[in-house]
Amino acid sequence: MGEEFNPMYQLLLGDVIARNARKFPDKTALIWEKGSMSYGEFNERINAFSHSLKQMGVGKGDKVALLLPNGREILEACYAVFKIGAIAVPINFRLASNEIEYILNNSDAKILVLGCEFIENVKEIRRNVSLVREFIVVGGEFEKDIKQYDELVKGERNQEPSIVLSDDDDALILYTSGTTGLPKGAVISHKSFLNNAISWAMAYHTEYNDVLLCIPPLFHVASLGYTLTQFYVGAAVYVDKVFEPVKSWEIITREKITTLFLVPAMWIQLLQVDNIRSYDCSSLRILNTGASIMPVGVKKHILETFPNAGIFDCFGQTEMNGGVTILDARDALRKPGSIGKAVPLVEIRLIDDEGQEVSVGEVGEAIYRGATVTKGYYKNPEATIEAMKGGWFHSGDLLRKDAEGFYYVVDRKKDMIISGGENIYPAEIEAVLYSHPEILEAAVIGVPDPDWGESVRALLVLKSGKSITEKAVIEYCRTKLAGYKKPRFVDFVDVLPKNSGGKVLKNLIREKYWIGHNRKI
Repeated sequence: MGEEFNPMYQLLLGDVIARNARKFPDKTALIWEKGSMSYGEFNERINAFSHSLKQMGVGKGDKVALLLPNGREILEACYAVFKIGAIAVPINFRLASNEIEYILNNSDAKILVLGCEFIENVKEIRRNVSLVREFIVVGGEFEKDIKQYDELVKGERNQEPSIVLSDDDDALILYTSGTTGLPKGAVISHKSFLNNAISWAMAYHTEYNDVLLCIPPLFHVASLGYTLTQFYVGAAVYVDKVFEPVKSWEIITREKITTLFLVPAMWIQLLQVDNIRSYDCSSLRILNTGASIMPVGVKKHILETFPNAGIFDCFGQTEMNGGVTILDARDALRKPGSIGKAVPLVEIRLIDDEGQEVSVGEVGEAIYRGATVTKGYYKNPEATIEAMKGGWFHSGDLLRKDAEGFYYVVDRKKDMIISGGENIYPAEIEAVLYSHPEILEAAVIGVPDPDWGESVRALLVLKSGKSITEKAVIEYCRTKLAGYKKPRFVDFVDVLPKNSGGKVLKNLIREKYWIGHNRKI
């Protein structure tokens, strides 16, 4: 049926799985702790859920939010949504209830698929998300009127949904925190998301017989995109729910994993496991890292531990489907600190404050255009216009390029903190701190952390005659923010350094913490 409605070849995400089910239905697609399934079975469950969504009235352009941990369900649900022309909205399950509420309302989600782990979070906000007309729970009981996911993927409705789609149709809204403190929803089309996967498949030399161990959360663009890369070539994906280093070693050995993607903090923990020589890692050939720069010493340790593999660095952001540059394994040690060269489908320019391109070796803001750029921010035309000036996406990242065309991150133009692979924006935390009745001024910065890359540190000026403890400040933030965003350290100061315009000079604040570390102050 699908071919009748799409006579011209389209880059449609649902077609990736359907094509594999036709070409090699018995080939393993997904593996998890308690089982596995073939591409044929995967496609059947996707189709069954897509028909269930259609029966609930979900149509082209409708939003389906996914509050799910790693597992087969989030992938099944995503591709079911793609097949009927609806739009998937994966939500960071580490967010606080009020943050989840904002995304559900801002995205106009009509359906919420949630894991049983998050039932209490959703109960807190259910009456405040009036646009959500159906709740579907995975693996547990919610309330009598709530549908069970497992019941919706049963049955014989395995034919392809007959929906007319274009590859420029919206497929995803992926929320990324902004410096205003409110997340922005980057709208991603079928074509741009699949183009990024094709680009990665070429860069990482992905093969039909590969097996990816997927551990980073699938609500992240990089993790979700990397699974699509595997599906594109017919490879298999082992989905693990939680990162446990010893368990990861056991999976690598047992499942003969060939491809592994971890953020630097995870790699460091993996290398600290006792008796790693007792595990068989000979199958591994592609190692991937991203989110922050991997220290050269750690890279060397990784390459010594996995002698049959090469390590690749990926750099990007949500608005670019996660992929902008890749440092090839051949250059991993030759170009320390580099994020590599532009991926095939992306063009990069580095510009100064006047919009002029800077020379080789000079620092400029990175702007991008190409087949993987976002369509804009959902319901935020002002932010879209600002980000897409002149037809280029303005990243806010400060980079430099060497004579060979390799790029290097110099700093984050908007002071973003990266801790354990998570993007954290100080303005969001500062907004919470300013809401506390004892606090007069607040500045949040990232400071070096040997395990997580950076940690959140808050510097506070209290109101006259007021007092509060570090513990109380951290607890206050914990109730209003996701746990990874709250400050780990709090300093109380008499004054924050400012320029003549009253802007806090964070470079001066950071200076004492970053002396001796590899970062621009």
